[in-house]
Amino acid sequence: QVQLVESGGGLVQPGGSLRLSCVASGLTLDYYAIGWFRQAPGKEREGVSCTSNVDGTTYYADSVKGRFTISRDNAKNTVYLQMNNLKPEDTALYHCAADLRLMYGGMWWSSHNYDYWGQGTQVTVSS
Repeated sequence: QVQLVESGGGLVQPGGSLRLSCVASGLTLDYYAIGWFRQAPGKEREGVSCTSNVDGTTYYADSVKGRFTISRDNAKNTVYLQMNNLKPEDTALYHCAADLRLMYGGMWWSSHNYDYWGQGTQVTVSS
């Protein structure tokens, strides 16, 4: 059975860094696209980043480009999201998600394109 478990969230000051981890089981990681999504109170769920199963392409929301980096370690069945220069508007519950669909640039950002979801890890950026 597919299972995704996130970790690494916490409280950090503006300008600080966190690294989120998503450990997958029950799947062969390189066959799946893995996305990171976040949702804050009063806001819609937002696609943050994706490591695609098409040509190893990575995608980022405009709001995090240059600050966040997504990466895979297939040997550990783990996907990471390195978050630098964090801002208060990054505060949200972060989920990782997985899907077998070929994940191109026009669809990675939609939560409806992912079948499997982790429980989430909270990130709070505040002084």
